[in-house]
Amino acid sequence: MTGMYWEEWEIGAELESPARTITEADIVNFAGLSGDYNPLHIDEEFCKTTQFGTRIAHGPLIYAIAAGLMFQLHLYDDTLIAFLGFDSLKFTKPVVAGDTIRVRIKVLEKRETSKSDRGVMKRQLQVFNQRDEMVQDAVQAFLLQRRPD
Repeated sequence: MTGMYWEEWEIGAELESPARTITEADIVNFAGLSGDYNPLHIDEEFCKTTQFGTRIAHGPLIYAIAAGLMFQLHLYDDTLIAFLGFDSLKFTKPVVAGDTIRVRIKVLEKRETSKSDRGVMKRQLQVFNQRDEMVQDAVQAFLLQRRPD
């Protein structure tokens, strides 16, 4: 399967991912994988005393799952050269175990590069929970292959 070439991405185009429920196992496993044992993620009794009232998911965990949800759409198969980074990444609301997230992207801009076989595409990535509340908002840049002649 081949993903979308740089030319196929239209400014203003929007796409949405499938949804996925965040589990307690996701949060615990991410703490172990990352080494981030902040009490906000692993100590339920401590969290009862916070504004959240319960443990919250790590922001980078939610981004990682969001990225995976988007890659399930196969938009970049064989056409993605590199993820160039974030212009911004904001965590706007907490996510807790049991929340179900989905991702919406919108193409913001495209530009050619000095090499004719590739181009840069910037997109907005927004993550929403089951209540349609935005929980993350990012602007990202990707280096994509251009359609071969």
